[in-house]
Amino acid sequence: MKPLTLHRVLWTCAALLAVLFAMILVALKVGAVPISITDLALNLGRVILGRRAEMQSDYRLIVFGLRLPRIVLGMMVGGALSVSGASFQALLRNPLADPYVLGVSSGGAVGAILALILLPQVALATPFAAFLGAIATIAAVYFLGRRRGQLDSTTLLLAGIISASFLSAVIIFLMTTTVGRDLRGMPFWLMGDLSAPLPESLHWILLAGLIVGIGAIYTTAADLNLITSGEREAMHLGVDVTRVKLVVYVSASLLTGLAVSVSGAIGYVGLLVPHVMRMLFGSDYRLLIPTSAIGGAIALLLADTLARTVALPTELPVGAVTAMVGAPLFIYLLRRRLR
Repeated sequence: MKPLTLHRVLWTCAALLAVLFAMILVALKVGAVPISITDLALNLGRVILGRRAEMQSDYRLIVFGLRLPRIVLGMMVGGALSVSGASFQALLRNPLADPYVLGVSSGGAVGAILALILLPQVALATPFAAFLGAIATIAAVYFLGRRRGQLDSTTLLLAGIISASFLSAVIIFLMTTTVGRDLRGMPFWLMGDLSAPLPESLHWILLAGLIVGIGAIYTTAADLNLITSGEREAMHLGVDVTRVKLVVYVSASLLTGLAVSVSGAIGYVGLLVPHVMRMLFGSDYRLLIPTSAIGGAIALLLADTLARTVALPTELPVGAVTAMVGAPLFIYLLRRRLR
């Protein structure tokens, strides 16, 4: 295996960013109102030159008012979920771990449903309540997952599974007993949805959280390489396993909570993208974390583009597309690994 160098990391990320840029252009072009490459290039040129006022109002609304904010949101959510998935797979030493394995999505769903019941007229109540629900679940699973004052991977996984099961029952109870309430958007949210418009300030908050969370996890990348081989061996090599596990758990959970709060529960991205990146570029977390972030953005942007266009004029939940594509892909990867 070739040793990892900064040159290799930069070139690999640059290649993935080129693919991401091409995917952005495709996502801007296709939709219910298709836009030609020429018009798209001219409009982008006007924006770069500061002549946005010369654009036609319909193009400005479609490209910069509807599609571009959704593309940016999808990239941030996909990157957050993929890095969280890769981190939890290392933390729990379980290749089947994903961002929702510890019940964060269920906690966010409970918070979102309570916001729709109690504050249906407040636009930002749902994402903030979902984030608070996710944070509460993170804290509860953390305290349940400690063993002798330390974070134990097995106990943490069991605590997350139990918490997710309990919160799923709470979700069913709330949705069954509030028949008269307007919860029509809840099934869409539970399957994952990027269509809800968000204010620009919330995009900046999400971006800041994404940078802080991924940055904190990346500082532990070299230690994660050792922990995946065994915690005792890592301790003998001088790794502060307790600190690393706490940093990874808190950062990955916060990334998941932020993603869930604005998009709902989008499955398979955090499970499959890290596996695909390992197959392509190796399992060194110093490279796996940045490639998972970019690969997650590409994967979710592709899924959302399909969700917008495959059944026009109807729009599918993006979580349904990731599940339909992700399940067969996961089976293929599993069979390939067994062979």
